[in-house]
Amino acid sequence: MTLDDIDFATLYREHLRQAGRAPKPASDWDRRAGELNRSSQASRYASDFIGRMNLDGARTLLDIGCGPGTLALPLAARLERVYGLDFSAGMLACLAQNAQEQGLGNVQGIQRAWEEDWSDVPVCDIVVASRSGLVEDLADALDKMNRHGRLRAYMTQLVGGAFSEPEIAALLGRQPRRLPDYLYTVSLLHQRDIHPRLDYLETRNRLGGTRDFEAFAQRVAWAFGPIDADQRVELQRWYQVDPERARSGGAPMRWAFISWDIPSRR
Repeated sequence: MTLDDIDFATLYREHLRQAGRAPKPASDWDRRAGELNRSSQASRYASDFIGRMNLDGARTLLDIGCGPGTLALPLAARLERVYGLDFSAGMLACLAQNAQEQGLGNVQGIQRAWEEDWSDVPVCDIVVASRSGLVEDLADALDKMNRHGRLRAYMTQLVGGAFSEPEIAALLGRQPRRLPDYLYTVSLLHQRDIHPRLDYLETRNRLGGTRDFEAFAQRVAWAFGPIDADQRVELQRWYQVDPERARSGGAPMRWAFISWDIPSRR
């Protein structure tokens, strides 16, 4: 058996199924839109991401899973047209408000999920999927990126398959299987005769950025589901051991920064 004999698309779907991750509906992201909008301002992650991009020859960009505009808005100042695609109406409302406040008239929101029909989504010079690629069908998502891009694509995917601090999961007695990470993306691109470039970014994990225990407990409940009284006691004990580390959410996360040239259309 060689790599070419492996059905990575099916393997990815099976790995995701076994991990038991229930995708959060758009309404959950709507509720968090305001919080994420505030935390995304002046993001080091965004500057690190954009600093690795090549915009030569590009006039338009499609940002898939754009959120409140963490990448789309800084890039809009350097391009003629930017489209922000997201399935959350709340995120797109933040995008529109932020664009207006920054005097950016070249930003357009599109409410759409990865799984929906994209026949009316514009084809752009650059396609970006930042931390938005944990989808049910990764092969289809990559094909959509290639169909809707002309020059280059940029994507960040998990390294190691865990969003949150493993200590917290153990503390709550929840040890889900690790999610599929960036190696599936690299493998699926390889099978399409695309040989991507690979780099890494580091950020605090999704439990980070809280000011006190109450906010931290709410963040944990959003990430892991409801916590009972006993779990809350254990969580507070963990928090009080090192509040500064707890406010950062524990160990940082690593993201694979994957970039490739869009195959020419013949």
